[in-house]
Amino acid sequence: MPFTSLALRLPATVPFVGPEAIERRLGVPFQARLGANESVFGPSPRVVEAMARAASESWAYGDPEHFALREAIAAHHGLHPDNIMVGEGIDGLFGLLAKLTLEPGDRAVTSLGAYPTFNYQVAGHGGSLDFVPYRDDREDIDALLDRAREKRTKLLYFANPDNPTGSWHESADVERLMRETPNDTLLVLDEAYSDLAPPSALPPIGRIQPNVLRFRTFSKAYGMAGVRVAYIVGAPETIAHFNKVRNHFGVSRMAQAGALAALADQGFLSETVARIVRARDRLAKIAGDAELRPLPSATNFVTIDCGRDGAFARKVLDGVLAERVFIRMPGVAPLDRMIRVTVGTDEQLELFAAALAKSLEKARRELG
Repeated sequence: MPFTSLALRLPATVPFVGPEAIERRLGVPFQARLGANESVFGPSPRVVEAMARAASESWAYGDPEHFALREAIAAHHGLHPDNIMVGEGIDGLFGLLAKLTLEPGDRAVTSLGAYPTFNYQVAGHGGSLDFVPYRDDREDIDALLDRAREKRTKLLYFANPDNPTGSWHESADVERLMRETPNDTLLVLDEAYSDLAPPSALPPIGRIQPNVLRFRTFSKAYGMAGVRVAYIVGAPETIAHFNKVRNHFGVSRMAQAGALAALADQGFLSETVARIVRARDRLAKIAGDAELRPLPSATNFVTIDCGRDGAFARKVLDGVLAERVFIRMPGVAPLDRMIRVTVGTDEQLELFAAALAKSLEKARRELG
C-alpha cells in the first residue's frame, strides 16, 4: 500500500466517540444530549435566516479569502484583518498548525488529560507529545513552561478556560505564560470558551506577539457547533503561513454567512450566556444535592467530582447513559474520577438529575 510509515503506525481512531455512535451501540436514542459541550440554546434566529438565504446560493463556492468575515472579526476585536485566519473549527485549524510546524520527532507539550484533538493532530503529523499533570484540577503554567524549556518544544498547548475541568486562570497569569514562553516555541492558546469566561481571565485581545496564536470559535456560546467555523488571532507574519496549507474552500458560503450574522447579534449572545450561567448553577446544585462536588466552571459545562476513583466514575457514567442521557468523563487519572455535563434546558437537566440519582444508587450498591 502507498501509505507512509507514519500512517501505517497510527491507530484508526477519533478523539471523541460521538453520541450517535453510542446511540447505535445502545440501540435507543438519547433523551438529552449533554456531553459534547454544544449549546442546546442554538444560534441566533438571524444566523438561521442568513444561512437559509446563503443555502439558495450554495451552488457557488464561498469566498476563499473569507474577506467579509475576517473584516468583521477584526472590527469586533479592534484588530486588522491580517491578524485573523478563519478555518473549519478549531480542530481543523489545529491540523493546519501541526502541518506547518511539526516534522517527525518534533515535540509538543500539553497537560495530561487536556483537549485530545490537539494530541490527535500532533501525532498525525509525526510529532512527539510531552505531558505534565494538572495541579489542583487546573493546568499547571509553571510545569508547562519548565517542560517547554527543558525539551525545546515546538508547541505549547494551553486552554483558558479549560476543557475538561472548566477551570480558568486569571489574565495576569496567562500574560506571564505569553511572556515567558520561549521565542522558539509557539504558544497555542485555546480560547474556545472565551465568550463564557469572566473578563478577568482574558488578556487583551490586542496583545499580539509572533509566537502566540489565540484560537476562538463560533461553536460554543454562539451555538454553531455543527457549522464548523473558527478563527485564529495572531501576528500577521505568523498568520500568513496558514495561507500556504489551508483548504481555501473549506468554510462554506453558509458558514461564512452564519458567522457574520452571529457577530452582528451580540444581544443574542449576551442572552445565551446568561442562560448558560443559570443552567450551570442548576447543574452545580444537582451535583451538590447528590453529595458530589461540582468544580467551578467558566464554560458551558460543569465537571463533577464523584469523590472516588475512575472505576466508580465510569460506573456512574454508564448508568446515566443507560437512562438515555448523554454525558462524558475525562479519560486520564486523576481527572477520571469526574463526570462532565454540558448545560441544557430545565427539562433536560431534570432528566439528568433523575438519571444521576438512579445511577449513583446502583454504583454505590454495587461498588460499596
